[in-house]
Order: sequence, then structure tokens, then C-alpha cells
Amino acid sequence: MKKNIHPNYRTVAFHDLGADKLILVRSTAETDRTMEIDGTTYPYMTLDVSSYSHPFYTGKQKTSTSDGRVAQFNKRFGRSSLKRGK
Repeated sequence: MKKNIHPNYRTVAFHDLGADKLILVRSTAETDRTMEIDGTTYPYMTLDVSSYSHPFYTGKQKTSTSDGRVAQFNKRFGRSSLKRGK
């Protein structure tokens, strides 16, 4: 590899603020903040969303229920109204 052209690739501590979880991952992210974990100092970055707090990964994703927009549409217009053109 050429010298002095590649970013600094090191372990960074990412903190998910929504779930209050720390994730140690190798990254090239630049940050001025540091955090000490188990006697080792890591660069520190905060995150708003990660796999610990995202609804898709936590299983708390909203689904269409009987009160949902799709159900309201079907109740209002019904499935039979789509077949009138036949």
C-alpha cells in the first residue's frame, strides 16, 4: 500500500443513544472524542439509530392492523369495487 494516502483504520467505540449500547467496530470515522473501556482508550462516536434500536431489527415495526390505512381503505371501498370493470 502507498504511504500517507489511506485513512486511519482503527477500532472505534460507537454509542447508540436510543438503546444505550456500545459497539466496538473497526472504522475510519474521524472524531475528536475518546472513551475508556476496560482500560483501553478508543475514539468515541454517538449514533441515533443502530441495529439495537431500529424498529426493523428489534421487531417493533409497525404493521397494518384492522385500524390501519389499508384496512380503512378496504372497508370504505371494498374489494368488489375493484372488479366492477369486468
